[in-house]
Amino acid sequence: MMTSSLYIGLMSGTSLDGVDGVLADFADGAIRTLEAAFVPFPAELRAELMALQANGANEIEREAIAANGLARAYADCVAALNIKAPGPVAAVAVHGQTVRHRPELGFTRQTNNPALLAELTGIDVIADFRSRDIAAGGQGAPLVPAFHAAAFGTPGTTRVVVNIGGIGNISVLHADGRVTGYDTGPGNVLLDGWIGRHQGKEYDADGAWGARGSVMPALLERLLEEPYFHQPAPKSTGRDLFHMEWLDARLAGFTDLAAQDVQATLTALTAQSIARAILDERVTVDAVYVCGGGAYNGTLLRMLAGALGGAVPVESTAALGIAPNRVEALAFAWLGYRFTQRQPGNMPAVTGAQGPRILGALYPA
Repeated sequence: MMTSSLYIGLMSGTSLDGVDGVLADFADGAIRTLEAAFVPFPAELRAELMALQANGANEIEREAIAANGLARAYADCVAALNIKAPGPVAAVAVHGQTVRHRPELGFTRQTNNPALLAELTGIDVIADFRSRDIAAGGQGAPLVPAFHAAAFGTPGTTRVVVNIGGIGNISVLHADGRVTGYDTGPGNVLLDGWIGRHQGKEYDADGAWGARGSVMPALLERLLEEPYFHQPAPKSTGRDLFHMEWLDARLAGFTDLAAQDVQATLTALTAQSIARAILDERVTVDAVYVCGGGAYNGTLLRMLAGALGGAVPVESTAALGIAPNRVEALAFAWLGYRFTQRQPGNMPAVTGAQGPRILGALYPA
């Protein structure tokens, strides 16, 4: 493999909006973002990826065709970044699009065609990061805490990094160097689904629509009764559990609901589930840093700060030098770099795997 320190990381997450990409430089052990790009999914591809989240007819063929379209979207993002690279790129590290996540059954499925991506880009591709952790008895998720520790950890300081994509997860970077964390539950997935149903929008910009509603305590209590919230770690989740049918089942019996009040309550659900996870760690937290799309939802951040008692600063990861919408793509670039260095990428204390494992599979150019 090439000795270049330049890597491209690609992430398309549970929100299904498109591809986030970064060009990163890991020379001398540093973590530097040189460029970033975003490629939105074509409407037809997004609709098919959304449909593949649930059981349906002819899934194998439909997934294969969607994977080809996904690889082309990835290639467009790589092209936008590669043209700005100051030298040859060692590898493209790509997460793929999760369509099933069932670690309790021993598998996770990230739709992708890394072989096609290698053909389209002419660059080594590293993919399939989650499967090895699951094979070792882990959850396969979240994988970002190892990167959060490398990028944001500071000895003697306890920080929590909260990723709020479609699903929320926390990384607790303890002052003594330990790292704990897990998926907390829904991030934006229900918020996006509800505003899409009632407003025809992909997301609630800055939480403005939800901010005009009122949190409904009885509904929030019912939502928080979900058994997942009370399971011990390690644990991970996704659209397999938290989807609009899950929400509709819990809305049963609530009549004359204002749509904005439901949106406000769903925002509170995300904030409360994350805050409870942090408080359950029973440590004194110096600061909370938020990344992912949820970092741009001001209403959500205010609710999170309030749910933590207002005593802990809540900021975006921009305060630590990395824009919130770049963190996950950068994390997978870093995991690709770890793969080429034959270094483990998982954290058994987080995922529950039997030990450290080198994550990923190589598709040479």
